[in-house]
Amino acid sequence: NFEAYNLFLRARGLWWRFTRETLAEAKPMFEHAITLDDGFAAAYAGLAQCHNIEYINVWSESPEASQQQAYDLVLKAMSRDASDAQANCILGSIMLWRREHEQAIAAAEKSVALEPNYSYGYAMLGHILHYVGRSTESFDLLDKAIRLDPHYPDLYLNFIGLAHFALGRYEDAIAALKQRIVRNPHTDMSRVLLAACHGQLGQIDAARTAWREMLRVNPAYSLEQRKRILPYKDPRDLEKIIDGLRKAGLPD
Repeated sequence: NFEAYNLFLRARGLWWRFTRETLAEAKPMFEHAITLDDGFAAAYAGLAQCHNIEYINVWSESPEASQQQAYDLVLKAMSRDASDAQANCILGSIMLWRREHEQAIAAAEKSVALEPNYSYGYAMLGHILHYVGRSTESFDLLDKAIRLDPHYPDLYLNFIGLAHFALGRYEDAIAALKQRIVRNPHTDMSRVLLAACHGQLGQIDAARTAWREMLRVNPAYSLEQRKRILPYKDPRDLEKIIDGLRKAGLPD
């Protein structure tokens, strides 16, 4: 259905901007695509990821309900076409945030096996490996994702920054995060990680500047909420971020 596919492409473009407003625009487009073609697995998966992003960013009245909707929708996507690369990729993302790490890895690996030129599949697999403590393996996957899509989403730069941070490469992480902030001035999570990098390097003023800028773009940011939901397999990996903030006296 060409109309459904056109809606899907428009919705995906909005989703990739990763703002609350563009996500709200994308959801009804995915929903309309599904009404036009109930067998469109990728449209179900796109809608599932919208709900997943709302859970991650606390952009809905009930984040837990959003996470459940994401899971239900991605299962519908898989029931329509279990060989759809995007459905498997987003299944990997949703399973990651449900802390079902092995299932997340398996789904992302299947995604790139099904579609060896699928940029987002490689990026997602690299991102999942970071959260399970295998950041060294992330870089080749993220590099491949960028080679496959020269117009790659700015979120990939945050993935790269996270992997560098986990390995103690704070200057490299700062470089990636600053690129991300230039491309997406509304990001809060990249600024938090940037503050943690500067804290680990003893650059206290720079850390506090990054934190102030984060609060400017998201005054409602809650570090406690992030600590509850970030899906690190080993809690010590999350503690390293908290430690960087603590070294800069953040939050105060």
